[in-house]
Amino acid sequence: MRAVVVAGARPNFVKIAPLLHAWRRFRNDHVLLVHTGQHYTRELSEFFFRDLQIPRPDINLGVGSATHATQTAEVMKRFEPVLANFRPDVVVVVGDVNSTLACTLTAVKFGIRVAHVEAGLRSFDRSMPEEINRLLTDAISDFLFATEPSAVRNLRREGIPAHKIYFVGNIMVDALHKFLPRAQRSAVLHKLGLADDKHRRAKIDYAVLTLHRPANVDAPQTLTRILEAVARLGERLPVIFPVHPRTRKQITAAGLDSLLCARRASGRLRAAPSRGVWAVKPLSYLEFLHLMSQARLVLTDSGGVQEETTVLGVPCLTLRENTERPITLTQGTNRLVGTDPERIWKEGLAILEGRRVPRHWRRVPRLWDGKTAQRIVTILRAALR
Repeated sequence: MRAVVVAGARPNFVKIAPLLHAWRRFRNDHVLLVHTGQHYTRELSEFFFRDLQIPRPDINLGVGSATHATQTAEVMKRFEPVLANFRPDVVVVVGDVNSTLACTLTAVKFGIRVAHVEAGLRSFDRSMPEEINRLLTDAISDFLFATEPSAVRNLRREGIPAHKIYFVGNIMVDALHKFLPRAQRSAVLHKLGLADDKHRRAKIDYAVLTLHRPANVDAPQTLTRILEAVARLGERLPVIFPVHPRTRKQITAAGLDSLLCARRASGRLRAAPSRGVWAVKPLSYLEFLHLMSQARLVLTDSGGVQEETTVLGVPCLTLRENTERPITLTQGTNRLVGTDPERIWKEGLAILEGRRVPRHWRRVPRLWDGKTAQRIVTILRAALR
């Protein structure tokens, strides 16, 4: 069997790691790893290959940043010769980034079957670029691997034949189960002044913030509302904010740097104030996983973080009006709070004061058991042999 596995952005790296590990058992299979280069900085790319024990990519398309249309077209142009030369039986794509859609379109036009991992997730908000990528990728893929029952229902409602759909569980949870023990040995808490040399446990309570979606960071008014609300929570406890490079640029452009604590070039703080929003450089996967696992509260607009906090049992407030991971609301620790400052403040304060405990605190969704990658590889090998 010949397969191409595609990754392009940080969440993709986390998802392909268990898949590649599961495929290692089959030495006669030839699996080609293609990195599109959509995320190309050291913090957002190289560190993840190291932390997740992923081999160096066989091919790096080196696409880099661009508009959605330009980036999608460039991935297609550079991916086409890879397929022409390798002629795989299947192309495996994950998630919902531009690389996912671009490689799917290219493969289908070559007559090569496509497997989409994390199929069927829907926010029902077509203003999100990721939603368009999800819809189009699912419409033309041959194998659709769903993480939760609602994703299966979405696909069936869209007219996808049942024989193409497989409920296999959540592949990000595979990575979490495998790498959490290593993550807990990380020195990130000491580096940030949250723990001493001898202990990996935090000595003070803290929250974590991630922010990267265009709807939140590209609109100055929305970004201001969110950061002002988070800064208000920061008066109660430090909020650790690993800042995506693009988000950092938008914060500066909006004149909001004063809401963040100063930092050194290394990412360490000049001082370790007991409160405030601590802006740090992007963390490696293991560092962020350790940081998140001990947080009192996580605030995010990331889909993957909603899932990870559900498994870790950490309260999560999602800074969006919708989520494509509804199971994290009904069987997890997640709550939607939108971007209204007062609501963010009230919900965050209720969690910090113990007045708001998620109903399904420790209920992990079905098949989120660390064996999703094995199921996917087994299904593909049986179908394509």
